[in-house]
Amino acid sequence: MDGIDDEILRHLSTNGRISFSELGTLVGLSTNAAAARVRKLERSGVIIGYRAVLADDYPDAPSRGTGLEAFIDVRLRPDGDSDAFLAFVEKLPQVRDAVHVTGPYDYLLHIIVDDTGLFDALLRRLKTEAGAAQTQTRLALRAPR
Repeated sequence: MDGIDDEILRHLSTNGRISFSELGTLVGLSTNAAAARVRKLERSGVIIGYRAVLADDYPDAPSRGTGLEAFIDVRLRPDGDSDAFLAFVEKLPQVRDAVHVTGPYDYLLHIIVDDTGLFDALLRRLKTEAGAAQTQTRLALRAPR
């Protein structure tokens, strides 16, 4: 990734429906070059999808990741790579924040998922793909005021 990719991601994060032509103009690339960059970002897993953001007052709006909020303490495996772990979790849409901490754990993750099934899947990925040796979870019982 380079500065142009960062610009592309910034524009797509505010307008996921922007045309390749407009995107190319904004970042100084041709339409085809902008499209190729976006496709490469999609293939590499940096861009994992696009979505419609519904108004908060839409009466039939489905859950938007507000079902289960938790904090996960993560201890990496002894051979774990801290930078690789952080790069992995930063790509996960469920992870709102990842903080390197002192104490018996290496990281504190703030996550929001729709349900316990998705939470379980996230924990499994942390252990099988991200290098987590041990996790401890605390559920948020109420949101801050």
